[in-house]
Amino acid sequence: MKVKTLRGPEVDLPSEVLDGLKLQLSGSAIFASDAEYEESRTVWNGMINHKPAFLVRCIGVSDVITCVQFARKHDLLLCIKGGGHNIAGLATADGAMMLDMSLMRGVWVDPQEKVAHAQAGCLLGDVDSETQVHNLAAVLGFVSRTGIAGLTLGGGFGYLTRRWGWASDNVVGMDVVTAEGKLVHASEKENADLFWGLRGGGGNFGIVTRFDYRLYPMGSEIVGGPVAWPASEAPRVLKLYRELTENAPPELTLAILMRPAPPAPWLSKEHHGKPVVIMIACYSGDPELGVEIVAPIKSLGNPIGDVMTRRPYTQLQSLLDATQPKGRRYYWKSEYLPAVEDGLCQKVMKHASNIPSPHSAVILFHIAGALNGLKDEHSPVGNRDARYVLNLAGSWENEDEDQVNIDWARCAWGDMKSFSTGGTYINFLVEDEGPERIEAALGKGLKRLSEIKAKWDPDNVFRINRNIKAAK
Repeated sequence: MKVKTLRGPEVDLPSEVLDGLKLQLSGSAIFASDAEYEESRTVWNGMINHKPAFLVRCIGVSDVITCVQFARKHDLLLCIKGGGHNIAGLATADGAMMLDMSLMRGVWVDPQEKVAHAQAGCLLGDVDSETQVHNLAAVLGFVSRTGIAGLTLGGGFGYLTRRWGWASDNVVGMDVVTAEGKLVHASEKENADLFWGLRGGGGNFGIVTRFDYRLYPMGSEIVGGPVAWPASEAPRVLKLYRELTENAPPELTLAILMRPAPPAPWLSKEHHGKPVVIMIACYSGDPELGVEIVAPIKSLGNPIGDVMTRRPYTQLQSLLDATQPKGRRYYWKSEYLPAVEDGLCQKVMKHASNIPSPHSAVILFHIAGALNGLKDEHSPVGNRDARYVLNLAGSWENEDEDQVNIDWARCAWGDMKSFSTGGTYINFLVEDEGPERIEAALGKGLKRLSEIKAKWDPDNVFRINRNIKAAK
C-alpha cells in the first residue's frame, strides 16, 4: 500500500508491516477496500473530499500511541479526526494515515470537584448529556454534533461564553500524546508551555486524548429558542438586538440570523423559503427572571414564529443541528466585531437579501463578557477585544452551485470587513485562507507558539492543521 510521507513522496508499505500494526491495535485498521471506508473517511463539510491511504479507529490511548510511533517509524503523513466537524476539513488528507478517535467518547463527571473528563472523540452532546445529570455544564459550542477537540483547541464559543469565557479558558488539564509517541499531562502546573499552546493553537503540538473541563452550576431548564419575523422587520429587530446586547446580563446570550426561512415545523409553510430575521436567546440563570428578560423580544411586532420558552438546556444545545447536516457544502467568512454599528446593520440586511442558497445565513453572535476580562497573553486564542462574531455562513447542496455561493460569502465579507476588530475565529477559517488569516486569529501569540512547536514537534509531525512553523 502506498502512503504519503512527511517529506512528500509516497512509500510502499508491505502487507506484513500493516498486519503487524493491526496486531498491536485494540481498535481496527480500515482500508479503501473495506465497506466502512467511505463513511469513515468523510467529514462534515461535503466540499472536502480527501482520501486517506488508510484509517485506524482508535479505542484508547494505547492505540493513539501505537499509531504515532508507527507513523514516525515509517515517516508517514498523519492526520487526526475527532468529530470531523471543522469547516476546512483538517481531519483528513489525501494519501495520509488517518488516526480516527471518533469511538473514544467516554465522559466521567466528578460532581464534587466540578470537573468533566472527556475523551477526545466526544461530541458536544456527549458532554452536555453527562454533565446535566449533575445539573452542571461545560462551556462549549452550540451545535451538539461538533467535536469537542477541534472546538476547544481553537478557542470555542457558545451560549455560556459570556459568563465564563472561551471553551479553552475552562480547560484545567489535558492528556496529550506527543510527537515522540509519549503520553504526558498538561496543565498550569505540569508542562505549562504545552498547556498554554493547546488552548487556542490547535493540534500543532500533540494529540489530546482527554480534556478536563471546569464545570458550572446549570439547572436543567433555561429560557431559550428562536423568534422569527419577516425580513421587512429587520431594522426594528436589529435595533432591539443592539439595545439588549449592549446592556445584557452575562446570563443572557443572543444571536441574530438573516436567511431564507427554513422548513422548520415552528414556521408555517407559507413563510418557508422567504427572507426572515431570527433572534435566538439563551438565558442560563433563573428561568423565572429569564422569562421577564426575553419578554421585549417576544412582544416586538408580529412574529411569524415563536418558540422562545423554558426548555431543557440540552434541547437548546441541539436546536441548530438540523441546519448543519453532514455532507452539505459549506463555505464561511468570519470576523470579530467590537460593536454592531448602524453601517454594519445596513450591510447585513443588504447581503442577506441576495443570499443565493436556501440554507445560507448572515449571523451575529454576542460573546462580550468574561473573555474580555483576561489579557491577550492568557492564551493563544487571544482576541480579548471581541464582543461579537460575524459569520457569513454559506451552505448549499450541489457542486455546480459552489462558485455563486463562495462569491456571495466573499463579497459580503469584503463589504463588512472594515467593521472588524482585525481578528478572526480560527475555527471558522476555510481551506483557502492563508497565513495572514492565521495571524489575524492568533496575533501576538504566534511567536511563543512557534517556540512551543520547536520544543514539542520540531519535525512538524502534526502538520494537517492551521500549521505553525517551528522557531529556528
